This record gives sequence, C-alpha cells and structure tokens, in this order.
Amino acid sequence: MFIGDFTCAETESWFQKESLKVGSRQQRREKKYLYTVCDKQFTSERELTAHGKTHGAYQLFPCSQLCGKCFSSRSGLRIHMNIHTSKHKCTECGKCCGSSKDLATYRRSHSGEKPFECSVCNKRFTTSGALVRHSRIHSGDKPYKCRMCDKAFSETGNLNRHMRVHTGDKPYKCHMCDKAFSVSGHLNTHMRVHTGNKPYKCHMCDKAFSVSGDLNTHMRVHTGDKPYKFYMCDKAFSQSGGLNSHIRVHTGDKPYKCSLCNKSFSRSGNLQSHKRYVHSNRRPYQCYFCDKMFKTSDKLKQHVRIHTDTKPCSCRHCSDRFMWPHQLQKHLLESHNEDICSLATKV
Repeated sequence: MFIGDFTCAETESWFQKESLKVGSRQQRREKKYLYTVCDKQFTSERELTAHGKTHGAYQLFPCSQLCGKCFSSRSGLRIHMNIHTSKHKCTECGKCCGSSKDLATYRRSHSGEKPFECSVCNKRFTTSGALVRHSRIHSGDKPYKCRMCDKAFSETGNLNRHMRVHTGDKPYKCHMCDKAFSVSGHLNTHMRVHTGNKPYKCHMCDKAFSVSGDLNTHMRVHTGDKPYKFYMCDKAFSQSGGLNSHIRVHTGDKPYKCSLCNKSFSRSGNLQSHKRYVHSNRRPYQCYFCDKMFKTSDKLKQHVRIHTDTKPCSCRHCSDRFMWPHQLQKHLLESHNEDICSLATKV
C-alpha cells in the first residue's frame, strides 16, 4: 500500500553513485552485436533479442564465430557460416560469400555482366533484386509503409532511415565533435567541415564545394539559369533564398530585428552589416596592401581600388572609365550632357 513519498538522503546518495557506476560501465561496453535487418548495434545478446522482437523476430541465432552478427532464422545463420569456412570463395579477390548463388552474383562485379534488363528503359542490373527495386521507379510501387505515419517507401533501407525521424535515433556520430546524424551520408558531408575536403569542382572556374547542391547552385552563375520566379512581377532568381528576400519587398516584412535599437531588416545579412557598422567598432576586413581595417567587405573593396587603380564605372557613350560613380556622373554631365548615372554599366 502506498502511504507517502519518503526519501533517505544516505540511500539516495548511494543509488546515485551506483547508477553513475553502471552508466560509466555501459558507456565503456562495446556494441558488438549487429541486427542485420536494420544495422542497429547492441552491447549484449539480450538487448539484441529484445530489439529483434520489434521487427517480429522472437528468436535470434547468433554467430558462433563471435563476429557479432545475429539472424532471425537458422537458415540465415547457416548461410552466413559459409563465409567463415571460406566454402564459397572468389578466386579473383579472395572474398568469401554465404552461398554459391551469392558467389555467382558477386563475380559479376569483376566481369561487368548485367543479365537483368528493365523492359521499360533498357537499363541493366547485376541482380534480379536490383531490377525489382528499379522497376518501382516506373510503377510507383511503395510496399514498405511506416506504421507511425502515412509515408511509404520503395526500399526497406529508406523506411529504416525514415523511422529515425520518429525515434530520434542518430547512430552516425562524428569522432571529432559531438554532432550525430540519422543518415550516414549526412555524416560524410559533415566530416568535410573538419577535413576541408571539397570534392565538387566547377569545370568553368576554380571554385570547389563540399556539397553537390552548392555546386548546382553555383553553376547558375555561369548558365544564367533563374528557376525561382515570382508570380506578382517579372523577377526571377537563381536561389530560393533570393526569391524569399524579394517577396518581402512586396509584403514589407522585416523579420530580422536589431537587439540594440529599434531597426528591422528584410535580410539577415543586412542586420549583421548594421550591427557591425553602427553598433560595433570591430573591423574584420583588412587590406592586404596597407593593412588598413574596415567594418564591411564593400568598404574594403572600394578602398582596394586606390591601390589597384581599378575603374569599374564605364561610360556607355565613350571608352572612358572611372573609379567612383560620382566621377562618372560628372563626366556624363560635362561631356555628354546627360545626368543619369544609373545608365552607366559596372563591369
């Protein structure tokens, strides 16, 4: 019978210490048991068996060779054991397979043979399973349904990854910082932050990017493609962010508010520039000719013209060029009797 909530300071302290000990022991334990259906790992066979029940597997058969793998059927384990006995071994590279059928399939990776052809697009595959999965692109079939929402997928792997949205599981951890990810590809992309690797190179200039999407966006600089069009005017943009910023011109929305004064801005970059230029004495932009410091990159660019003698303001009537817009305006007025500096072209 429950009669109240009584706590003893001594026993509570003891339980806290013991739980800390258990926690530290669990952290040190290696996760060597792999559930092959979803690739999740566990520290004990008991945890593995319990997890298997979530997939409908009520008995698991662990590998006796201590490789950590377990299977939901004896036949699956028996096929797996052939890998350890080297019964079905590739003569070209030494890889061991679980069955003669698996070996025959694997050998196609060396021969390049692709006997399974799609009847719709004529694409060829090394395995019948790969053809079946590809066929779902044409049929739209998505047989793997999420039991927690209405989403469905064409492959089991995609469903397993999706389930992490519901469970919050992030099994792919960065060993250089405390970030974790639900998808291995996201971890690979993140690692480039640490390594500085930029494998996606533009073939039209010397720029490189760590993410393929950034390269695709950059290519629009060269192609002039502007797929993001605004329905209320004829403006178009190469990036969705540019379109979102432009929409605020029409709506008047200024969601970026300065915490130091009452000013608001339609773009986050404008807010950062405002804080740096008005509220801060920090000058992060340094001239590499004379070491002079500036608050904004635009001010630095203007200053560098003094050293390089760059004259980006060109007259549309003659070949004269000028360093500053007001010089061009004076030239237009005096030489061409024109006082519209906006007609000048910057190059």
